[in-house]
Amino acid sequence: MALVMDEYGRPFIILKEQEQKSRLRGLDAQKANISAGKAVARILRTSLGPKGMDKMLQSPDGDVIISNDGATILEQMDVDNQIAKLMVELSRSQDYEIGDGTTGVVVMAGALLEQAEKLLERGIHPIRIAEGYEMASRIAVEHLEHIAHKFEFGVNNFEPLVQTCMTTLSSKIVNRCKRVLAEIAVKAVMAVADFERKDVNLDLIKVEGKVGGKLEDTELIYGIVIDKDMSHPQMPKQIEDAKIAILTCPFEPPKPKTKHKVDIDTVEKFQTIRLQEQKYFDDMVQKCKDVGATLVICQWGFDDEANHLLMHRNLPAVRWVGGVELELIAIATGGRIVPRFQELSPEKLGRAGLVQEKSFGTTKDRMIYIEQCANSRAVTIFIRGGNKMMIEETKRSLHDALCVARNLIRNNSIVYGGGSAEISCSIAVEAASDNYRGVEQYAIRAFADALDSIPMALAENSGLPPIETLSAVKSQQIKENNPCCGIDCNDVGTNNMSEQNVFETLIGKQQQILLATQVVKLILKIDDVITPAVY
Repeated sequence: MALVMDEYGRPFIILKEQEQKSRLRGLDAQKANISAGKAVARILRTSLGPKGMDKMLQSPDGDVIISNDGATILEQMDVDNQIAKLMVELSRSQDYEIGDGTTGVVVMAGALLEQAEKLLERGIHPIRIAEGYEMASRIAVEHLEHIAHKFEFGVNNFEPLVQTCMTTLSSKIVNRCKRVLAEIAVKAVMAVADFERKDVNLDLIKVEGKVGGKLEDTELIYGIVIDKDMSHPQMPKQIEDAKIAILTCPFEPPKPKTKHKVDIDTVEKFQTIRLQEQKYFDDMVQKCKDVGATLVICQWGFDDEANHLLMHRNLPAVRWVGGVELELIAIATGGRIVPRFQELSPEKLGRAGLVQEKSFGTTKDRMIYIEQCANSRAVTIFIRGGNKMMIEETKRSLHDALCVARNLIRNNSIVYGGGSAEISCSIAVEAASDNYRGVEQYAIRAFADALDSIPMALAENSGLPPIETLSAVKSQQIKENNPCCGIDCNDVGTNNMSEQNVFETLIGKQQQILLATQVVKLILKIDDVITPAVY
């Protein structure tokens, strides 16, 4: 970094330890930032669309993740550059807000940065480019409202929701079972949705996975599945019309909080203590029996004596159940979580039509299913698959599908996928650019070119000639004035996305454009980067 001199040629210090810091300013800083953003977008570009490739990432401790989800890839990449971290944040915010479209938003931001670089080389000021992008994004978002379709769905007619979820799942590893998984996702969301408030609490949908079986064995359970077994092997494996006591207190004698020491010097005293302990256990088990419980679910463990007593008194029990699972069981069965045995009462018991222990394959894997609950507002999606990586990726894919179904319940507007919405916006932005005078016009045109990068990437990933395909679809849209024409990635034989049933949510698309524009504006406004030198 250049030293600063006063009028007598003596150096004086502005930045602390400035000789150990590197500094980029002006156009160099902007170009360095743009190339960092483009590098991240280039990584995700090949993952876009139904024919997109997957990425394999290995964490420092040796765990391998195979994923097609933009947010997951960037989270695991361990990015070091500050601008690249902004792109990771961008993808994460799309994931938190919408749940789907995490790859598209980064590709979009990368294309905007690429176009901005060309404008900077022509000598256009970055602030003017940012303002032009802001105007163009407003035009694009309004145009999306204009071309969006609303569709009606009800509790019994949810085919449109299934079709939209299938579009989301078609770009994932699980696309061979997309119909089955889309139906499961929609039924799960419908079960927990609050239609009056148009809201869905996704915490009520538990996604559980178990290695073994095949992907087609994935099922939706209207109840809760917990990865535990009965505490004693001779307890009954199936309980009908179960009344469940949900406890957070341990089945063991109370321990005084103070430090204490008991001196036992005769056999009689030992016998007395033992009988006293046994009485404690007896009272606890009897308390549960008295209120009418036929199953005990406990957050803590209990020792062999309590287990033996529970077995003798015909009171099945499950131990070491996690806090989150206890809450879900309480919601599903309509029970109350009881912190002390003294507070147990019949009205605090949860009710379930059927509780059963199921075993899987030839292994000793067992799980407990709590079904036909009093309040079926809590459901479980139980995933099966050949290996751990497959199950993890299926969980991520289902999360995207659940988010899409939730977004559609909140706002039932859709736009057509396959790049058709982007091409239509690009045409609208290009046409609107003539109404603006001044330098912003260049930025608005550049925004229209950047919108074309998504359909271009779709065509490229599907093995089609990108420029030729895009030009053909664009001219078809203009000629027929039909915003449903998109890239035929699956080679169905028609470019009309309404015939192919490729839908995307309107709010997801709008969010993509707005978030990408905001991040690009932020990057363009940086003109000085001061970093500590690497030793």
